[in-house]
Amino acid sequence: VERCTNDHNYSAILRTAEALGVQNIWIISPQTINATLEVKDNQSTDESNIDSIGENSTLRRSAGPVVKAATESEKKDRALHHLYARKATEWLTVRDFEDTKTCIESLREEGYQVWATDLGQEASCLTEDGIRQHLGGEKYDGKLIPNKVAIVFGTEAVGCTTEMLNAADLRVYLPLRGFADSLNLSVATALVVHQMFVLDPSLEGAMTEDERRELREAWYAKLASQRLLSSADKRRRAKLTAYLEACASIDKKIKAGELVYKEEREKWSKMEAKRAELNAIEEKLATDAKKAVKDLVDNPPSPITDMRRADEHRICFVGKNTKKASPWNDMPATRKVVVTKNATASFFRERVETEEEKKD
Repeated sequence: VERCTNDHNYSAILRTAEALGVQNIWIISPQTINATLEVKDNQSTDESNIDSIGENSTLRRSAGPVVKAATESEKKDRALHHLYARKATEWLTVRDFEDTKTCIESLREEGYQVWATDLGQEASCLTEDGIRQHLGGEKYDGKLIPNKVAIVFGTEAVGCTTEMLNAADLRVYLPLRGFADSLNLSVATALVVHQMFVLDPSLEGAMTEDERRELREAWYAKLASQRLLSSADKRRRAKLTAYLEACASIDKKIKAGELVYKEEREKWSKMEAKRAELNAIEEKLATDAKKAVKDLVDNPPSPITDMRRADEHRICFVGKNTKKASPWNDMPATRKVVVTKNATASFFRERVETEEEKKD
């Protein structure tokens, strides 16, 4: 993704790429990023404060102007969008570059061909016939898409830079059949990536066994860690995190020579002790999580090929009151089904226990 300047498009691209099965996202930093949601005091967004985002934030258009008539519901929707995208990055391998030149050099070093999206006349249509014509015409019967290919998307306004286009092995465009001659960047990304998988289904899961194992080690432990902490531990961790965020704000005031009250300084003086306490929780959690999934990393369960959720795992993203309304009654997404197999806290905690503890 080369110099995307809109945070909403950034988050949509990341979320879509993860959903479609892309693992590696390389990002070339833009000169500036236009934030479409500004939260008061740079407050972080998570499930604990999502309901208060509306009254503490400002919604902006992509070009920068404030959306004066934005409702609290619209602000909350935008915050949720960013939150879902941030969660998607937990399962992506994201690499950042300061400039296009460095990114191109890294791509070449790792053996990637570069395909740049472009609406110019030199671009080839991203269809089987279009790619085959570029590779030699009807007589060509080889692989349509290289084993290692980077598909590049440029800025919302002008697309890929000249530097990227000149370096590309191929320029491609998505065929459109209406009067609109372009699409929103995140929509175009979704359609192009999906088309790549349609043209070559072997791209699905295309990685080495070492890469798979490395991802299993990280992902399985991350999944287990979501179940291992008790409710009390989770509350304690949340309080410590909030405490340290407050201390960070006080620390900035101290360094800037601003007025700091006695109570704030007393709180700040305990910052390192609180950080050590939080680190201890995180380190134990990481150790337990690795222990819980150790044998699963080497002997993984069969992969899930159908990502539609089972009814017991479907979650409705509407409000509590809406769920109670008659049109939603008895729908799978609004029923609260208790999960009792292979996903509970006890399932993972039991895997951490030693043989002696199990005997006791």
